[in-house]
Amino acid sequence: MGNCCSQGGDQPADNTVAAEDKGENNQQENNNNNNNNDNEPSTNPITTPPPTSKPPASTAAPTPAKPTKPAAMGPVLQRPMEDVRATYTIGKELGRGQFGVTHLCTHKVTKEQFACKTIAKRKLVNKEDIEDVRREVQIMHHLTGQANIVELKGAYEDKQSVHLVMELCGGGELFDRIIAKGLYTERAAASLLRTIVQIIHTLHSMGVIHRDLKPENFLLLNKDENAPLKVTDFGLSVFFKEGEMFKDIVGSAYYIAPEVLKRRYGQEVDIWSIGVMLYILLSGVPPFWAG
Repeated sequence: MGNCCSQGGDQPADNTVAAEDKGENNQQENNNNNNNNDNEPSTNPITTPPPTSKPPASTAAPTPAKPTKPAAMGPVLQRPMEDVRATYTIGKELGRGQFGVTHLCTHKVTKEQFACKTIAKRKLVNKEDIEDVRREVQIMHHLTGQANIVELKGAYEDKQSVHLVMELCGGGELFDRIIAKGLYTERAAASLLRTIVQIIHTLHSMGVIHRDLKPENFLLLNKDENAPLKVTDFGLSVFFKEGEMFKDIVGSAYYIAPEVLKRRYGQEVDIWSIGVMLYILLSGVPPFWAG
């Protein structure tokens, strides 16, 4: 900008006119040259660009995917082992039994809550114990869909334990309800017993003997007064056919039928246990005491 501003005031006008005249002359000369060039053949050679060479295609074989190692087979459930904690978050303890501990568990995706019964494999000391757990899972799968039976949602086995994820019954055990309520009236006891008999009729019609009926193995779905009742704990249960007799002594004290002690019994032993429960509902004490 310094050079432009240093010129005199009259000079820019003269230069502008001169530039315009010169521009007109140059334009006329260019037009003449273009006309002459149109009449002369072009002498410029046409050059073709050299072909581009493509890199040779790779002939190396693709790297094979690394095979995934199959999960080890569980000796109890006889299927690949799984980590229950990959799907559920294990929470507070809900109850404890001879073989297992039950915890509250929550599905990590749906946030739905269930009960997880964990059975330590170190407590399964013989073949019969392992078969009992395996049969419990089979029976619960067999009974899936029945309204008054606790539903099995999934079974998992890892190196230390077997985990049974089941429907959560937030009302607790019938045993606790009996303790809190005290004696039942005949009408209330009859209503409750009718439900229990219907549940056991369903089991027997589907070919299952429970063999461990007691108030602790009946759960209330919620804490409402008329909450649905559900039977649980099929660890001692068996499949049976009509007329089949069993010899093994199983069950809980106070509720075992005399036929069990005689080592010859069928599905009728469940009815005996229901009778003992009715006696407790009405009187608050068991009909028999251990000698």
